Amino acid sequence: MTSSSRFRVRSAIVLALPAIVLAGCGSQDSTEPEVRTEVRTVTVEATATPATIAPTSVDRIVLPDTTAPEPSASEPAAPVLVAMPPVVCMNLQSAQNAIQAAGVFYSRSADASGEGRMQVNDSNWIVVAQDPPAGTLIGEGDALLSAVKIGEPSNC
Repeated sequence: MTSSSRFRVRSAIVLALPAIVLAGCGSQDSTEPEVRTEVRTVTVEATATPATIAPTSVDRIVLPDTTAPEPSASEPAAPVLVAMPPVVCMNLQSAQNAIQAAGVFYSRSADASGEGRMQVNDSNWIVVAQDPPAGTLIGEGDALLSAVKIGEPSNC
């Protein structure tokens, strides 16, 4: 027997049960009207639906404020200044990593040969000069590293 057949049989029994109970409650006295019942079979096609869980209600969730206060228009935010590390004779990638470790994330670099070449692979270049010198306070974009390709003439 399939599950839909079982469902139809159960539905027929459930719908017929009140009529059978009422018929059995009749009196032997002929003065009372006879209770007539009609049993109908109702076929209901059932489809499986996933069970749902009603969401719980929450009035509100309060999270701690982790945002920094907005600087007011009258007082601009002070730039973060850190000491420029000594990076001459380091490969360009290591020099940039050292500046970032100090707290400044944007530094500039230039081709020291004067040919204007781009430093595409930073680890193939060596820093031959830095501006400003080591120990000077710098902010974002203040560090300028002059570099040549490894193997080219340099003071390193």
